[in-house]
Formats: sequence, C-alpha cells, structure tokens
Amino acid sequence: MRGAMSALAESEGRSSPAWRFPQPYGWRSGATAALVAAVLLFTGHRVELDRALVMTGDAVAAAAGSGRPSQVAAGFSTVARQLFPLQLDERTDIDRIENFDSRRLPPFAHVETTTVRSRELNPNTLLLEDRFDRKAVLVQPFGYAFKVGQKLLETLEIALWGTMIAIVFGLPLALLSAQNLRFGRMAYYASRAVVGLCRAVPELISALFLVLAYGFGPIAGVLALAIHSVGFLGKFYAEDIENADPKPQEALIAIGAGRLKVFRHAILPQVMPQYIAYTLYILDRNVRMATVIGLVGAGGIGQELKGRYDMYNYGHVGTILVAIFLLVLILDQLASHLRRAVI
Repeated sequence: MRGAMSALAESEGRSSPAWRFPQPYGWRSGATAALVAAVLLFTGHRVELDRALVMTGDAVAAAAGSGRPSQVAAGFSTVARQLFPLQLDERTDIDRIENFDSRRLPPFAHVETTTVRSRELNPNTLLLEDRFDRKAVLVQPFGYAFKVGQKLLETLEIALWGTMIAIVFGLPLALLSAQNLRFGRMAYYASRAVVGLCRAVPELISALFLVLAYGFGPIAGVLALAIHSVGFLGKFYAEDIENADPKPQEALIAIGAGRLKVFRHAILPQVMPQYIAYTLYILDRNVRMATVIGLVGAGGIGQELKGRYDMYNYGHVGTILVAIFLLVLILDQLASHLRRAVI
C-alpha cells in the first residue's frame, strides 16, 4: 500500500508543472511605459520644459553664490524689489479732490507737503532738465488696505452668489440627467448637453462676453462663475445619484413612491455628505476664479489688480496679492471646519 501511494505521488510530481509566481509586468507593460515616456519627452521639449529646467538650475546656482548670471534669478529679484514694501496708505493730490476742505478730513487722515521731481524740456537749451514742485497730498493711513478689503468682500460676494445660482440650476439638471430616476430619454440627453456645454466654457471666456453684454462690474463675474459651476455641480450631483444604493430606491418604488420622493428619502441621505463637499469645493474655487475674471473687468479684487499693474504700482499689487492669499487661507480653514462639523 505504501509503495503504491509513493509511486502515485512520484507520478503526480513528475506530471504537474512547477508553480511560478506570476510576473506583475510583461512586455506589453514595458512597451506601454516606453511609449508614454517617448510622448512625454517629445511634448516636454515642445513646451520648453528642458529649457525651463536648465534656467531653474542656473537660478539655483546663482542663489548659491556661483556668480553666473541668471535671467530667472534676476527676474524674481526685480519682482521682489518692486512688490515690497507693501502699500497700505492712500495718497491723493489735494488738487484732484473736488471741494476739498482741510477742516473736514477723513478719520485719521492728514495733509503732507511733498516734493515731486519731474523732467521737462527747456525750450531755450532744448535739453531735459529736472524740475522740483511742492504738492500737498491727503494721506489716509491704511486707506488703501481698507479699499482692498472692500474689493475682497466684493470678490467673496461674487463667488457666493455664483455658487448659489449654480446650486439652484445644477440640482434640477442633475435630477434630469440621472439614469436611475428615469425622467425620460429626451430630458436625459438635453440636460446632459446643457451640463456639458456649461462645463466646456471657461469662466474667463464667458466673462469676456458677459462684460460686453452687462458692462463692467460684478454682475458679469457672478454669471460667468454660475454658468461654469452649473456644469460641474450638475455632473457631480448626477454621478452620485446614479451611484447610490438601489435597494432603498426599489423599496420605495414598490410601494408606489414617485421619483422626487425616491430622491428625497432614498438617495439624498446617501449623497448629502458628497454634495456638501462638492459645494464647498466649488465655493473655494469660485473665490479664486473671481480674482481671475476680475482681470477682464468682471468686478472684484482682480479688476483693481489689473488697474494697478497697468499703472506700474507694484507696491499696491503686492498688497493685493498678500490679501488674496490671506483670504484663500482663511476660507480654506473655515471650509475644513464646516466639512468636519457637517459630514
């Protein structure tokens, strides 16, 4: 008996192939990786990433004290010198203030006399000569910081209203474009088309046309942000509706509940945390984009930034950039606390 079993074991050992650990990567994976690397190298050269790498290396070497000239280091050094110190006060020539009354100055404001140097052509010698004039200026300490705060508040209002309008229109479009709610084939394709169109148009492009239609101001910014955000929220909301657990929906449908009741009682409790997260993300994104669309005249702090940049008032530009950074940082912290409290 033992001999038969040992013979059987020897025969099975000879016939069964040796087990090998499957290779995680084969020749196809290697070929795909090589193709991707070739495409990245080709496109990286086209967008001058290799040149950027060399210039950045020169800048690092110049910062380390190599003594070699670097265009990047010189550019950043020039920007740093021009942006700082920050401009916090507001200075206005008294000659430009209509009906100026020195007895009724704004709070904490005072009048200073400054010497302004200018160059003009001497008609006798036909040479440029320096001219020194004394001017009285109204100085408002922290006056420009207060103005930047007002513009930041306007930027926040633009982002808030753009997000609110996006919620109002994005949620119905999400309901119509969700396959499991079955509002009809025509409604499904029409709502999907609207969501895709809104998402395909960048805010900066739509703001350009809205400024032509509504004029310069915050209304163009609100509508530009709302249009683009409708596309994002409509897509995100619809995908979560389709991915919701179908069993509660089937139970409600079995007892005769309509589509809206199914959404309210079976789907919404599941997707509400994701909806809150998406909405907070869109609000945070709209605050940043409200700054960008202001560059084309759609209101907010971006419009002030563009005007100061065009006038070479780089101290004012530095103040605006620091204020934008602080606003985004504060909103990010508030959104994190709100997300943890609600979700």
